[in-house]
Amino acid sequence: MKSIRVTAAVIRDKDRIFATQKGYGNYKGWWEFPGGKIEQGETAEQALVREIKEELDTEVEVGDLISHVSYDYPEFHMEMDCFWCTVREGHLVLKEAEDARWLGKDELLSVKWLPADFDVLEKIAKEL
Repeated sequence: MKSIRVTAAVIRDKDRIFATQKGYGNYKGWWEFPGGKIEQGETAEQALVREIKEELDTEVEVGDLISHVSYDYPEFHMEMDCFWCTVREGHLVLKEAEDARWLGKDELLSVKWLPADFDVLEKIAKEL
């Protein structure tokens, strides 16, 4: 089974987090934390800064690690590091995602999360 390493940003603004809806692929329409694959020679934090700039035209400040997720999708195995992030500069412009929302603690389960991201929601809810 193919294995990938990714990193994800839980972008926080006070008591809300930013979620994006996938606009392509097998999981089109599902919700996730923005981020992407870690390239050769990058740390998870460096990849996250690059991915958010590419996907959302925004610079983020990467904070603490929330969780490391190991998840088996039918098509591949994924290792994902999720970090708290804040916007340093930019306006979160959707370049790849179909939609986006700011979600408060009581709204976290109002969208259809990708299974691997769903595993992180309990930890996030405790912090909001």
